[in-house]
Amino acid sequence: MSNMSYLSNGNSKENSNETIQGGDKKVMKKILSVALSTAMAFSMFASVAFGDAATATTPEQKFDALKAKGVFSGFPDGLAHLEKDMTRAEFAKVITKLLGLKEVTGTLSYKDKNYNAKNWAVPYIEAVSAAGIMQGKDTAKKIFDFNGKVTVEEMATVLQRALKLEIPANPTNNASAWAKGYVQAAIDKGYISKDANFKANATRSVLVETAYAIDQARSIPTVASYKIVDSSNVEFTLSNGEVVKVKLDKALEANKETSVTFKDAAGHEITSKITWVVTSASKVQGAAASNLKEVVVTFDGTVDVATAENEDNYSIKGDKTVLSATASADKKSVTLLLDDKDSAVLVNQKETEVTVRNVKNEDKSKTIEQTVKFTPVDVQIPEVKEVVGLGTKAFKVKFSEPVKKAGVFASNNFKVDGKVIAANVEYKYPNIAIVNTALPVGDHTLTVSNVEDFSGLKVAPVETSFKIAEDTTAPEVVSVKTSDLRKVTVEFNETVKSVSKAYHNTAVNKATDIVISDNKVTLYFANPLNLNENTIYLEGVTDYSLNSANREAKVNPTLDTERPTVVKAKLSQQDNATKNHQITVEFSESVDPASATDRANYVLKDKNGKAAVVNGLNSNGKPVLTPSYNPKNNTVTIDLAGKLANGTYTLEVSGVKDTAYVANTMLPFSTTLDSSVAVDGTISRVWKVDSNNSNETYIYIQFNKTLSVEGVGDATQKAKYKVNGKALGSSDSVDLITPDTVRLTVSPKVNATSVQVNLVADKDGNFFVDSDGNYVISKNVGSDFIQVKADKDIVANSTEEIKVVFAGKLSYVDYRDFVAVQGDDSYYASKASLSEDGTTVTLTFADNNKLPADFKGNLTTIGNVQTQDAFGTRIASIDQVVVDKIAPEAKDLGSKSFGIKAVANASTYDITIQTTEALQLDISKVQPNFDKELFTVKINDKKVTSINTIEYKNDGKIVLNVTPAVTPENTDVVSVVFDGTANEAAKAVVDTSTSKNALKGFTLAEQLRFVEVK
Repeated sequence: MSNMSYLSNGNSKENSNETIQGGDKKVMKKILSVALSTAMAFSMFASVAFGDAATATTPEQKFDALKAKGVFSGFPDGLAHLEKDMTRAEFAKVITKLLGLKEVTGTLSYKDKNYNAKNWAVPYIEAVSAAGIMQGKDTAKKIFDFNGKVTVEEMATVLQRALKLEIPANPTNNASAWAKGYVQAAIDKGYISKDANFKANATRSVLVETAYAIDQARSIPTVASYKIVDSSNVEFTLSNGEVVKVKLDKALEANKETSVTFKDAAGHEITSKITWVVTSASKVQGAAASNLKEVVVTFDGTVDVATAENEDNYSIKGDKTVLSATASADKKSVTLLLDDKDSAVLVNQKETEVTVRNVKNEDKSKTIEQTVKFTPVDVQIPEVKEVVGLGTKAFKVKFSEPVKKAGVFASNNFKVDGKVIAANVEYKYPNIAIVNTALPVGDHTLTVSNVEDFSGLKVAPVETSFKIAEDTTAPEVVSVKTSDLRKVTVEFNETVKSVSKAYHNTAVNKATDIVISDNKVTLYFANPLNLNENTIYLEGVTDYSLNSANREAKVNPTLDTERPTVVKAKLSQQDNATKNHQITVEFSESVDPASATDRANYVLKDKNGKAAVVNGLNSNGKPVLTPSYNPKNNTVTIDLAGKLANGTYTLEVSGVKDTAYVANTMLPFSTTLDSSVAVDGTISRVWKVDSNNSNETYIYIQFNKTLSVEGVGDATQKAKYKVNGKALGSSDSVDLITPDTVRLTVSPKVNATSVQVNLVADKDGNFFVDSDGNYVISKNVGSDFIQVKADKDIVANSTEEIKVVFAGKLSYVDYRDFVAVQGDDSYYASKASLSEDGTTVTLTFADNNKLPADFKGNLTTIGNVQTQDAFGTRIASIDQVVVDKIAPEAKDLGSKSFGIKAVANASTYDITIQTTEALQLDISKVQPNFDKELFTVKINDKKVTSINTIEYKNDGKIVLNVTPAVTPENTDVVSVVFDGTANEAAKAVVDTSTSKNALKGFTLAEQLRFVEVK
């Protein structure tokens, strides 16, 4: 019978920390090297990165390599015991580690003896069980049998499950009956030998071989970050720097986690979970009614006003007709007004429901259709909100909520100056009363009584003051303005009640929409105005004293000539695991998306005016990734795909246009950005000094930001520090030595090994927190010398520059302290500079001391080192590998910059270009012929018919074999152009260093007669 436990069996000694088993060693290596390298593509498995251990050859060496990575841990005697069989518990651990499964705690699914929280194997057994890879041997009794063995056929079953192999109908092998199908599936795919002893126990040696093979095969990059361009397009930045643009088959849903599977340039299948975070609404948050004629529907974000204000998109239980829908100013709620019929009234304090349909969110990525329940609660009496005189013949009363018309029609409910008036009262649903009565010019008071809302609550008779002024003239035009050829705003000298008709120049150019807002009338036209003078005609312009007239005005279109400007630019960290830097640029108005997202319009430079160095910028300081534009707030976001070094940078913006009928282009703009404000606060360094004159120890704590000395985050409060886990004593003290450094004075002397800091903030009030967001941070007391920062490489950015980042802030640098060494060659720095935050030293190498383009060496310190901080602490000795970030270049050697010669049959030519170092095409990033698209070869003005082959020589030469359109002559000009921007983005043609630096762009041209013939 089929035994599911075998499909995922793994065993282990309870007092052991690892082991795995298999049958035939050769067989099992084949099985799991395929199984587990493929299994990572499934969404239920998390990626686990294993380092390179390619030097291991023997099983013991492979075991040691994997042990260093936590996959194996060995036996108590320190030996690998590869000859031993593997247990189910040990197998569960290795499967968990290799597949990156999340260890599960707090759950006990099995009832084996000693299967409890103290059993080391429980988290791993629960992990593989939860993933459906392994289960108990006796599911009825819930027995896992963690000390049981694992056979080859059991491992084949795991393989079948992980790879979802098709099980053949007629298996032909001698495995156990329950395992025949699984084993045959693995045999048919060539994963195990048909001659293996499937029932034999798997040994630890087999598992070591298998796991090592997996380690070597695991080259698939992970997703470092992603950018959602829109609901159907996502850009993934991988851990190796590659950017993959993915067009989705199904559009993303806002604020909902979605799994996306795609392939990188090398063809690896990668799955990542992403969430499209948007401010636009995704659902109805709720509904409420504080009176019985209006319902307020609240959304969880902003909505499209046009669809949100369509009353037909709402219905209320009980067939209550919605008369109108009005969106709030923030577009997050809509007020529904019920029909004026008496039957269209909600029932107080009785639950009902409203249905929303066809309402789009603001970015129109989703159409909302939802029904929500609510209970009306009307306990507030209506009030007179406003009284406005409308000339001497009428005044307007506005109530705080919808009121019944019966009380409004009764004129004796309105008292002016304490007296009942003779008046004709008009009711304007839902809350307006127009009282037609003659009143003298001057100040008056109004008292309203017996007007009730739809729950029966009556207005309180409270006096309200208002003014009456005589009005005998129809509204007159004050001004006419237009900043767009299809829109005109006419301002009048008083409030306008209505306009019956409007057009420009001739009646055929009728206004398609007339919008009245107090004394301003905005006219919208389908046919644009003339560029010269236009006449605007308005008929039936009427005020509230019923004065009416036709008006006209002339206007010369004043086109929008205001250029867009940058309101502000901000450097910040991305709100994701990478914490990479990004630049947000806010414009003064809506801008043209094409120009706003043009990478050429943005340049970032360092304090010396050179292109800033970060992954997301090319050698000219322009973005590698296309900026994103948000039309909702007129902002552009530039993803730098990395972190800038601390310091001051200059952002230059140009070429961005607005969206006017005749577009305006911004003037060049530049601003300063400080990267230190976009860095998480942390402790840079801690060191101690014992006093020679007293029984005191001085402990210095240096932060990476200027400290607060007031309020809750005050860094000088003694209660905020602990040394070796103990609070400071009554005789101890805290002093601010420099803006970013405090000194703890502790007595008697103490062998301080660690400090703990609690609730300390920087000068801007931002608290220093650890990686988990806790306000308590700890740091070990370090060396008396200032070390190179442990998580920062020493980097050569060019043949003239090496950068070193230190763990503390320096105040003085002596360039003579440093020398770069490669083999027997030494390269001496000619000068050194210090970054603004004092942590980064830039060494300059000039003339004969320039570094080789393919520098492979160390940076060392020599002599009596003088480089130090403000406290006189010197840097520690350095002898560290320099990471080669030097971009290769083509050599411009004048007439000998490149050579050209005809090949044997004279139909093709070889063009040879000399570069600064050996190159390669990185086929892990691009397709084999991708580089052909990067080169443009012309003879005179005609491109060659084809670039047939490209060869990269070990001596730094590039050989292009081309077929010209015509046979070249001595007077022809030959040119070769290489697209460095595209190459930098793709990382296609790169050097042979581990950094794989991209070849820079170049243009070489020369008359054929002067070209050196190779």
